[in-house]
Amino acid sequence: MEACQKLKEEYDACFNDWFGQKFLRGDSNDSVCAQLLKVYKDCVEKSMKENHIELKEVDLNYLGTDKEQKVPPKKS
Repeated sequence: MEACQKLKEEYDACFNDWFGQKFLRGDSNDSVCAQLLKVYKDCVEKSMKENHIELKEVDLNYLGTDKEQKVPPKKS
């Protein structure tokens, strides 16, 4: 989701400031970063749709099942 990288960095910076300057001092109101989170989340969701990635697929555990995609063996 390279298209969303700048938005992620902006949200991360806001969150880190809020966490260090407010939350750790007892202020649990996290609304200061809410708009940045919304814009970032919308970007990620749009990018996922464009790349045909379903959110439900992200939550599925394929390891050790028949659905696990394995790297094909190298040809000699």
